[in-house]
Amino acid sequence: MTPSFEAPPADPHGAYSPGLRTALVLTGSGTAGAYHAGVLRALHEAGVKIDLVAGQGMGAVGALLAAIDGASRLWEPNGLWRSDEAARLYPWRTVFRIGGWTALAVLALLLVPVAGLALGLVVYPLDFLLGLVGLDRGGLLASGYAHLVEAAFAAPRLPTVLPQLVVFVLAVFLLGVAATGAATLWQQRRRVHGPFWWKMWGAPLSATAALRWARAGLWRLMGGAAAGLREPPPADLGRRYCELLGESLGQPAFRELLLTAYDLDARRDLVFALLSDERRRDFFRRPAAGGGARLAEAFDLAGVDRDYLVDALAGALSVPVATGAHPIHFSPESAWQGETHRLCDRPASLGRLLEEVAAAGVEQVILVTAAPEPGGPHTLRAGVAEPRRQLGDALARLEAAVVRDGVHVARRWFDGVFEIRPTHNPLGPFDFAGGYDEQSDRRQSREELIDRGYEDAYRQFVEPVVAASGERLEARTAGPAAPGGADYDL
Repeated sequence: MTPSFEAPPADPHGAYSPGLRTALVLTGSGTAGAYHAGVLRALHEAGVKIDLVAGQGMGAVGALLAAIDGASRLWEPNGLWRSDEAARLYPWRTVFRIGGWTALAVLALLLVPVAGLALGLVVYPLDFLLGLVGLDRGGLLASGYAHLVEAAFAAPRLPTVLPQLVVFVLAVFLLGVAATGAATLWQQRRRVHGPFWWKMWGAPLSATAALRWARAGLWRLMGGAAAGLREPPPADLGRRYCELLGESLGQPAFRELLLTAYDLDARRDLVFALLSDERRRDFFRRPAAGGGARLAEAFDLAGVDRDYLVDALAGALSVPVATGAHPIHFSPESAWQGETHRLCDRPASLGRLLEEVAAAGVEQVILVTAAPEPGGPHTLRAGVAEPRRQLGDALARLEAAVVRDGVHVARRWFDGVFEIRPTHNPLGPFDFAGGYDEQSDRRQSREELIDRGYEDAYRQFVEPVVAASGERLEARTAGPAAPGGADYDL
């Protein structure tokens, strides 16, 4: 039984038709994937026909699962977005965690003498009060405290032990930084210019957990985990996925796939697509965006480029600046002739993704974003002080502007563009464990964001657009007869 919501007017920019070639575009970073999951559930229940799924950022995860009829693995009780692992995505990198705990330990040690002296502000007034009521006539409490402070600050106790503890903590910190820095340098596989100490720090957050979480979800969906098989290497996993999707295209609930990632070294968006045979040739032979060779930026996942699927996913999950870029090793036979490039997400690539969706023959688009509509006056909210949330807040605001511009341009390419987005979303891209909502004065969880996507999909698309389309179709086929025996075209 579907929920009932008050439906707003249908999108005025084009009428929805289930007979048109339709794409579902999932865009956004981090927790936006939870919102995507709720929307996918609603569209699945409503039986909305989708021919192609496209993903940017965290939307790549939803697109990969939805393309092979596995979107339910996103919202199920034991699905990806309801799992405990989803609460720990994009953690601080080890070197930053070591630095943070070291700073707290050193600060605590340095505050020990201050805390000991500050205790006198409690002891002496308390001793005076006890003396007034006759419970401590000899000032034993005050004298005992004075002797304790004198003994603690006498050599070789606190003046010697405290500096030794601080030096020990700092030594542990330096060893930890050296170990994690060496691992970072080894993983880069590329020359990096600059002082040695900056090379070791790198980006503040890690996308490794997000990639491992997404790969495990794909492997479980493909049945490998159920059979007790160990997850294969990335290239092999991508090969198996593309073979499964390529062989199943044309069957119900299997859709064509399109992903984007940004190549920092080539300075262009890379497009990874697996299309039906009748679409492939024209799609990959069209001119490259902005000039250059199409083969250098478009990768056919139905061919030898299927080995790059997990690289495309890793690039989409790599948040620019916040996380390190993902290295992709091109084969010597490719247009990049064996080079190693760095991939990451680019929020502004939504426009490019929509352009490629149009090139794949799509006529109408359902765009899903977790970024609310920009507000007007008196919608300001307090800023955030925690650095990780600051990064997420800036990213969410950038994505909102990108969606606005992308939709404006996309209306020229499609017969209909239908948006599904929340009116209010208190969770930032990195608030996987939930966050405090000032407007409702309570904490909101990742699970609530899934439910909000589900409700918004019904309220903004299924009921006002899909249901209205069905009513128009019924009116066309069962309308009253016009004079002269002709039917009215409604």
